[in-house]
Amino acid sequence: MRKFETLLLLSPELSAETRETLVAALTGVIEREGGVLAEVDNWGMRDLAYPVRKQMRGFYVRLEYQAPPALIVELERNIRISDGVFKFITVKLADTVAGEEA
Repeated sequence: MRKFETLLLLSPELSAETRETLVAALTGVIEREGGVLAEVDNWGMRDLAYPVRKQMRGFYVRLEYQAPPALIVELERNIRISDGVFKFITVKLADTVAGEEA
């Protein structure tokens, strides 16, 4: 498995309960597809450098997890069809996880 990080920019108009439900659904996809969630980091509401969908603020959430590469396709598909996600990016942090043989 490889180590990945996904950064989500969520709509500022989402309620706290809706944000938690959305993040729980995405972490559920990670766990259902065979990944291991390492960390969910809520960065909170931040000002944006430029308007995104006519909004100047957004709520950032960072997901760090270990997953097989095929999981990323399914996770990003779920992110694209989710309401309230403005932008996202997934980055591979490491080819292998410490303690795992290559």
